[in-house]
Amino acid sequence: MEKNMKFKKEIVDADGIRRVLTRIAHEILEKNKGTEDLVLIGIRTRGVPLARRLAEKIKDIEGVDVQSGILDITLYRDDLSTVAQ
Repeated sequence: MEKNMKFKKEIVDADGIRRVLTRIAHEILEKNKGTEDLVLIGIRTRGVPLARRLAEKIKDIEGVDVQSGILDITLYRDDLSTVAQ
């Protein structure tokens, strides 16, 4: 990234993120028809906090603890040589 690069617009603010996560949580519950047999897996690294936040949101909505886990795909990436550069 350039040193002098300035961000002029905020795409989504904190309240917008909260609304998006709530909507995604509702979509997951609708598609799964509830929380039975539901587990959220986040791909390391950025997907992990997302899975955890969605699990928290689902708990707020349904009152049920949904397990979340971590999947590390580092050794399976086919673009590893370009990522390391």
